[in-house]
Amino acid sequence: MENEKMNSENASNAQGEGVNRRDFLSRSALAGAGLALSPLSWAAAKNETSSAALQKPKAMNRRRLGSLEVSALGLGGLSVVGFYTGDVREQRQVNRLYREAFDNGVTLFDTAEVYGPLINERQVGEAVAPFRKEVVIATKFGFDVDPETGERRGLDSRPKTIRRAVEGSLKRLKTDYVDLLYQHRVDPNVPIEDVAGTVKELMQEGKVLHWGLSEPGLNTIRRAHAVQPLAAIQNEYSPWTRDPETGVLPLCEELNIGFVPWCPLGYGFFADAINENTRFSEGDFRAILPRTTPENIPQNLEMLYYIEEWGLHKNATASQITLAWLLAQKPWIVPIPGTSKSVHLRENLKADSVKFSAAELKAFNDGLSKIEIAGAKNAKPVMEAMGVEAPPKG
Repeated sequence: MENEKMNSENASNAQGEGVNRRDFLSRSALAGAGLALSPLSWAAAKNETSSAALQKPKAMNRRRLGSLEVSALGLGGLSVVGFYTGDVREQRQVNRLYREAFDNGVTLFDTAEVYGPLINERQVGEAVAPFRKEVVIATKFGFDVDPETGERRGLDSRPKTIRRAVEGSLKRLKTDYVDLLYQHRVDPNVPIEDVAGTVKELMQEGKVLHWGLSEPGLNTIRRAHAVQPLAAIQNEYSPWTRDPETGVLPLCEELNIGFVPWCPLGYGFFADAINENTRFSEGDFRAILPRTTPENIPQNLEMLYYIEEWGLHKNATASQITLAWLLAQKPWIVPIPGTSKSVHLRENLKADSVKFSAAELKAFNDGLSKIEIAGAKNAKPVMEAMGVEAPPKG
């Protein structure tokens, strides 16, 4: 999973009688927020408020993932494949969305072999075909996926499986090279040196330009980087999942590796897609996500309210504040929120115009650290595949 953030269209259901907090900007106050900004942050936010946060961006800032230059915000592909709610989006809708993203400065489009499986790469390939050479396509391998049926049969990063996956990705993406290729999850049965060596060969053949890892162990990062320098690490990172700050981010800074947060908006939680009355449809992953269960949502809404309160004083939505906060952490962090709707795409992209001063960032972080989060950061099967160290090379 990557972004595995979704915007408000992904609340598989039922806001019921609950208030949709997307229109909080029209109110004069937040009832029951229960958390106040510090005097410093009130003053700083007041002085820095700008209507620019709500204007259409003319051009997006650029950032670097290692030596790879990309837009400050990318676009994740899970929403259009219907992973959380709804059906696979019609290709013409996907084409319009990706065209609009490109026209607004997005150059990083993230997908994976298992999104669908096999479906999202086809969607992305067709959507970006008119401007393929002007953008960066990121995709992922790491599972044994039947190339005909899409059946997923567990982790597999053996060299022959990597090559089969890349050849399939190239065909589906309608391209002859992948700009950024990730190992989706570390295979506990394959030394990372074998994985890195295979990718290095693919780079020498011109089929891959840059590579990265998703949710690897720290030592695995060092070992992989020693064989073939990594451009990016893609891990879960958001206001309620901050563990990268003490582990992988310092390592990325040391090794000059970029960082791509997946699920930057907390599965839509910080996009105001979930409230106390939300009930997810059958098959929606968030129904088993510990932090979005009915018993944990009320406690966790305190963090959303805190973010919205900052939004009131910076003239921005919760999504924009959250993404702007991620961008403020390091100049080499590139979030990849996903959406299937133009209105949410435009909202997210405006986050690039919302800025945090050093004082504001400290105040914001201090406030976040005081909020207790209910529930584990992810479902058990997902967590078990995070931070895995590859076996030693024999």
